[in-house]
Amino acid sequence: MAEQIPDDKPLPPGDYECCESGCDRCVWDIYREDVAEWEAAQKADKEKAAAAGSDLTAASQTGRS
Repeated sequence: MAEQIPDDKPLPPGDYECCESGCDRCVWDIYREDVAEWEAAQKADKEKAAAAGSDLTAASQTGRS
């Protein structure tokens, strides 16, 4: 099953969450990855909605003929 992407944009780490040590997987790296995934999911949702809207528009125009 695919991972569910939340509707809310991920929050950046708090000031106390980064130790400024240059960790290999810094909380900021994780945050950037989460934001990129969230943005991609939002874009896909918008494209799906636009496609569904154009399908409905085409169907309604076809129904008028």
